[in-house]
This record gives sequence, C-alpha cells and structure tokens, in this order.
Amino acid sequence: QVQVVESGGGLVQTGGSLRLSCAASGRIFSINRMGWYRQAPGNQRELVATITSGGSTNYADSVKGRFTISRDNAKNTVDLRMNSLKPEDTAVYYCNGFVRTDTGANSYWGQGTQVTVSS
Repeated sequence: QVQVVESGGGLVQTGGSLRLSCAASGRIFSINRMGWYRQAPGNQRELVATITSGGSTNYADSVKGRFTISRDNAKNTVDLRMNSLKPEDTAVYYCNGFVRTDTGANSYWGQGTQVTVSS
C-alpha cells in the first residue's frame, strides 16, 4: 500500500560527502514525520535525523553540524545531506515515514542503503 525507497548510499573517504534520498509512494493522505535512522553491525538501529511536515528538525548529537535533513511535502520525499563523514558513520541507513492512508496511520520503513566511510 505504501512503499518507501532509499537511494544514494555508497563508499566515500573520511571527510567526504554523500546525499541520501528517499521517496514514499502509494495511497498517501499525509506524512507527518519523516526521518533517517542507521544501524551499524552489532548495534541497534538509531535515530539520525527527523523532520516534520512543518519543517521542524531533530538531529542526533553525533551528526549535528554535519548532516542536514530536508523534505518536499508535495513529492513525499526526504533527503539527508551528509558532510564531513567519519568512519563511525558507516552503517545501513533507513528511511522512515509516519504515513496516514485511507486505512489509518502507520510507520513505514525502506529497505536501507549502505553508507561506508573509509579511513
């Protein structure tokens, strides 16, 4: 009913930049909060950044000042611009959206995209 698809991961050197993109599609009435989470091997999934439909943002302390989240409400997309990347940013990055459809509201996840930062 709702699909969430990420793109833009890859391999980058320390100090480099990447941009992740995510698009939600389907029978969507509205999306309140969209965000990015990440999971490194052996670790739990953690919040990276979220943004509401009104533009309010929240960042993990570890990425503040380096990552920027943005969204296009009309297109149901959210981007994550990552600068000054560090090896500890290496993880699978997941997009999430809290989506309201004709059957109710649920949290939807993408399949994940790998980000690898080499030292």
